[in-house]
Amino acid sequence: MNIYVANISFKASEDDLRELFEQHGDVSSVKIVMDKLTNRSRGFGFVEMSDNTAGKQAIDELNGHNFQGKDLIVNEARPKTDDSRSRGFGNRSGGGGGFGNRGGGGGFNKKW
Repeated sequence: MNIYVANISFKASEDDLRELFEQHGDVSSVKIVMDKLTNRSRGFGFVEMSDNTAGKQAIDELNGHNFQGKDLIVNEARPKTDDSRSRGFGNRSGGGGGFGNRGGGGGFNKKW
């Protein structure tokens, strides 16, 4: 089971997170997402547990748990989707939209 963990303290390491989740079962992997520019934690990550029952128990017991001064948000991870256009990213088919709805312009890579 892949578990999404948010509101992780910036001081926490992957080993710290692994130790916390191992109290609930076998942990296959731990990944805290790092900012590419600053190489600092982005405050969220993923924990993979080999047993679904243990994973669900970890979610139930650790969601809202205070860990290194912050209350964790723990959920079952959803599969990654390529839904970037709905958020205003990567839309190269013409103008309009985007951040702040500045609109106008466009025509880049038109297909008609």
